[in-house]
Amino acid sequence: MIITLLSLMMLGCQQQSNKLTLRVGHTLDMGHNVHLSLQHMAERLAHYSDGKMALKLYANGQLGSEREMVELLQIGSLAMTKVSAAALEGFVPDMKVYSLPYIFRDRAHRWQVLQGDVGKDILDSLAQARLAGLGYFDAGSRSFYTCDDMVHSPQDVVGKKIRVMNSQTAVKMIDAFGGAATPISWGELYAALQQGVVDGAENNPPAFYSSRHYEICQNYSLNEHTSIPDVIIASKHIIDSLTLQQQAWLAQAMNDAVEFQKSGWLAAENHALAEVKKAGVNVVYPDKTEFFAAVAPFHATFNNTLVGRYLERIKQVKTITVADYQQEGAGE
Repeated sequence: MIITLLSLMMLGCQQQSNKLTLRVGHTLDMGHNVHLSLQHMAERLAHYSDGKMALKLYANGQLGSEREMVELLQIGSLAMTKVSAAALEGFVPDMKVYSLPYIFRDRAHRWQVLQGDVGKDILDSLAQARLAGLGYFDAGSRSFYTCDDMVHSPQDVVGKKIRVMNSQTAVKMIDAFGGAATPISWGELYAALQQGVVDGAENNPPAFYSSRHYEICQNYSLNEHTSIPDVIIASKHIIDSLTLQQQAWLAQAMNDAVEFQKSGWLAAENHALAEVKKAGVNVVYPDKTEFFAAVAPFHATFNNTLVGRYLERIKQVKTITVADYQQEGAGE
């Protein structure tokens, strides 16, 4: 696979006269919010660089799986890709913190962390794997949906067979709630729900809607236990070869793409929730207090570790509200 791509692509970037083109791959379709956001990034990069830099996008996994593209980045045969933070755990241990449940208090706190010092430090840690972290995209929050009883609290998960990703962290989270974690491939999940192999699953609203799992599971509890971001990463070799001006143009375009993607993702979430409600799904917003308490012992197992230190820093991040900005302005 890699040999074929190397012969096909030669390098992750190409210089033609005064124009530098960076090749970007991802596994999603061209109508996906991520692809549209990368297109926006390409437009902004062309704007900031006055046409001196461009992005060429390869969608639908044309260049391989997430892992294969990360490996292409490491050898400089691809410039950029989008990958889930969970998929980077095998490359950089710092990324493991994002897979833990209830590390963020809410959406505002999550973005305060991701766009603050903690998020930057974790992006910087990618250098040890010959990667450069450019920014985060929203991938929403995963919540429980069930075929029978609604999940209002951790007690409602006790004894239930819940489909999870093939991840030890996801399994341990369900264990903390007293449920029976059942890893099943995404493609087999519809039938597993239909046949009662599992009592429910967990995912974000757009995935719940697009998978049509709402046709079987009519109970959706937005307890938002995990919020694993997507990460836009680049080849460190290629980034280091850019001039400071080129790096600045790319950073500006990345910032614009993040804001574009955030609003697009929120619109997709709202649309998905509206559609499943129309289909008769009962959507609730449970109090998260008991959920936070249930995972506290799990969090404690990371004390005095790299992940534990990040957890403490994340907890200390203050959420800045509109009122805070107004108060700061009044004091000037």
